Amino acid sequence: MGKVFDGIDQQLATWLTAQPMFIVGTAPLEGDGLINVSPKGMAGTFAVLDEHTVAYLDVTGSGVETIAHLQQNGRIVLMFTAFDGRPNIVRLHGTGEVVLPGDPRFADLIPRFTVHPGVRSVIVVAVHRVSDSCGYAVPRMTYVQDRDVLDLWNANKGEDGLAEYRRKKNSASLDGLPGLV
Repeated sequence: MGKVFDGIDQQLATWLTAQPMFIVGTAPLEGDGLINVSPKGMAGTFAVLDEHTVAYLDVTGSGVETIAHLQQNGRIVLMFTAFDGRPNIVRLHGTGEVVLPGDPRFADLIPRFTVHPGVRSVIVVAVHRVSDSCGYAVPRMTYVQDRDVLDLWNANKGEDGLAEYRRKKNSASLDGLPGLV
């Protein structure tokens, strides 16, 4: 059934990047803090950098939980699920880092992704554990297309509107941890 892999080989990298959606899970250190799971999608927003490193484009949204949790403790898991083809679930456990636009590494990372308005960071994950499980109970679903609502919303806000939105909505997590400053 489930296997643990030494890293992300080319076959797995191809499978991961072909999935139209993945889930990100993080949590604060405090036991009573809120655990966060966040669905991610949009083609071209996830990249395998090498066999032990992945990254994804972080676009402005309603919360800042992932960023706040990573800044506090770095713990992260990404889960990919096959909704068509052979059933499969893959989890990438690791340590995440928030790379902001002012960071010199940002310029090297951003060309790996498709263009989207409202990019606030790139999340880079040093993957410590790669595992799969059966996915037998996951339903078959048909991918129709990416939604363009987030891109349209971010484009409509414009850079000044996004900066103001981030100040209001992305400065702290639900538990009060620092987010974007």
